[in-house]
Amino acid sequence: MIVKRAKDGGRTAGLLYYLYGPGKANEHTDPHMVAAWGSGVPDPGRGENANIPLLASLLDSPVAALESRPPARHVYHVPVRLDPGDRKLTDAEWADVAREVMHATGVAEKGDPMGARWVAIRHADDHIHIVATLARQDGLKVPLSQDKKKMQAAARELEVRYGLRRLTSGDKTASRWPTTAEAEKAKRKGRSEPPRATLQSRVREAAAVSGSDDEFFAAIQRAGIRLNKRTAPDGAVTGYSVALPGDRTGAGRAVWFSGSRLAPDLSLPRVRERWNGAPVEAGSTSAQKFTNQAAAWQTAAGHVHQAAAILGQAGNEAGAGEMVALSDFLTTYATQAPAEVRQELRDAARTFERAGRAPASRQMHSDASRHLRMATQLVVMSASLGVGGGEAAAALTILVAVALAVVAAQRFHQAAQHRAQEQAAAGAGYHLRAATEVAYGASAGSSRTRGVRATWKRTELRPDGPALVEAYAPVVRAAIPELAERVLGEAAWPALAATLRQAENAGYEGGRVLAEVSAQRGLGDADSAAEVLVWRLQRRMVSDTAGPSGEPVRQGPDRATPTGSEGGTETGGSVRPTERQTDTAGTGSESPAGPTAPPPVLSRSEAIEATPLGGDDAPTFGDAVRRAVPAYAADVLADSGSATLAAYLIKAAGEGHAPAELLAEVAAARDLADADSVAQVLTWRLQGRLSGSGKPAPLPRATGRRTTRPSGQSPNPGERTAADRAAQEAAQRRGQSRGPRR
Repeated sequence: MIVKRAKDGGRTAGLLYYLYGPGKANEHTDPHMVAAWGSGVPDPGRGENANIPLLASLLDSPVAALESRPPARHVYHVPVRLDPGDRKLTDAEWADVAREVMHATGVAEKGDPMGARWVAIRHADDHIHIVATLARQDGLKVPLSQDKKKMQAAARELEVRYGLRRLTSGDKTASRWPTTAEAEKAKRKGRSEPPRATLQSRVREAAAVSGSDDEFFAAIQRAGIRLNKRTAPDGAVTGYSVALPGDRTGAGRAVWFSGSRLAPDLSLPRVRERWNGAPVEAGSTSAQKFTNQAAAWQTAAGHVHQAAAILGQAGNEAGAGEMVALSDFLTTYATQAPAEVRQELRDAARTFERAGRAPASRQMHSDASRHLRMATQLVVMSASLGVGGGEAAAALTILVAVALAVVAAQRFHQAAQHRAQEQAAAGAGYHLRAATEVAYGASAGSSRTRGVRATWKRTELRPDGPALVEAYAPVVRAAIPELAERVLGEAAWPALAATLRQAENAGYEGGRVLAEVSAQRGLGDADSAAEVLVWRLQRRMVSDTAGPSGEPVRQGPDRATPTGSEGGTETGGSVRPTERQTDTAGTGSESPAGPTAPPPVLSRSEAIEATPLGGDDAPTFGDAVRRAVPAYAADVLADSGSATLAAYLIKAAGEGHAPAELLAEVAAARDLADADSVAQVLTWRLQGRLSGSGKPAPLPRATGRRTTRPSGQSPNPGERTAADRAAQEAAQRRGQSRGPRR
């Protein structure tokens, strides 16, 4: 619950006209009074004989009767707003909120009939406005003392009473928000954000990569920002201010912001703390040690991994310094990362800013800080290296390392009871998970081993497509009972069911392997537990069949899956018997003693090719692909993304579509000759079609190289990645408006 004291006013009727009116953009709906200082107060929004001038005169009567000189601004205005994730409150609950706020501030205490007059007006679902006049009914002025702090304390108690999200009172670490005037000016000038926000980002990036005052000021000027140094009489630099070129007042003067006006940790003394610690070893980040950008990124990821392992373990002061170093690394890498994840990383860096400002003194030269500083220098140095391949995989490695470090930072703030910083770290983790999903897709899509048919083996299993979800629901309930209902209710549940069938085809016991991957790490902070489990199952099957060099092990009929002493596979899963073996056992035929040897196996692509897309008369996945895209059938069936495409075709069949005809329709939207992964492009188009977005236009080529998007151009919603769609759906659930990401 957000409560604040607005500027005092001098016209009671003017404020009431606004609150009961339509608003600046017709945003006010059903304005009415929910509470007042007493009973029988006329409500202009409900009563036929009530009007705003009458209500204003009743509120102003004690002001005219003051024994002393009335204040110039006697209108006391307090807006109270819910957090976007909170439930809606009833009028009765809002009335209780208004009374508690008035009691806490001392404007009108409970049980005091001579308190000031006030009303609470509601014209939206998520907030109210409390209007009071600063005059008691006994002719005395209202004694206000620390009313802002008191209303914040009351808000914290109300959050507990009504089960709302528990916010934190200010700890003086938040960045200064752009004012309304700055936001309106940016809108008139056609800027995407106010100059204050732009300057804050660029100055922070300059501080993150600098090692001295001269480097810091030079980095600011290279970023295209106007710089003004403040010097003492002895010539020492004591501060600085910055301005965005072209940002001027009505009188034509530049609008300057000091570092402390941008953010508490951007004042010059706080910025200098970064390079006043122990220096990084000289020569350790020389560009001569690396042949390409990917090699430097892999080394940087190693440093971040080492920092994550010890983050926050050297004490509160050292931990506060480590949060700064982690924020600097995230800010720096966001400017160098591949284009596919750059915006998501910038959002993560901006969200993590407050987590980097712990409300405590800080010490900047712990071991974790040195590792993070080293990683930051490596990322900066890598910009001068050539691109030699492997950047997508290296980016994924860094993202995983940073995600682990952010989790460690969240735990540090949680232990120190820094609630605002803990929430900022959690928000950054959300963006990092989305970026990791995108990077994982880019890494897989840019693999040079595209077309390799065998990655893991399976025994034959042919469940009906429409019954797939119903068949595997009991498996999920038995394997992960505490998460079952959550997983079964998520949009990614059909994909998880298809992956479980794929795992059983590969020789795993579905329930056992699902329980094992679920136990690897908790899923409480996952936006979609089903998507995470799909990813873990796929990675498990790939890693179990990888040889010593990391390449997939090719298995044939003469090389069966190894089994243990109890007939299980070496990976812990058991081989499912085929129908033929089951029938033989059921009729009492002879069977060899000891562990049963696994039946002949097929390659993964052959298994997917034979997957039925519906009932008995429905075509198999291979038949549908050959009919729809005969020129690309071989590439699609050999592609690692064919399993996802098959899952969406099964979903389409369940919704009444003809799989082959639908696939041919989306394939004809645009030529596929320039696609790196035809299966992935077809999957994107199917996603858009099944989501009801209309006939989609294909995305640009998804390659491992960096690409730039023309300004103002947005990706077609019919061909977004799963991470894009999941993130946007989550944002819509939180009541925010977020467009598709790059």
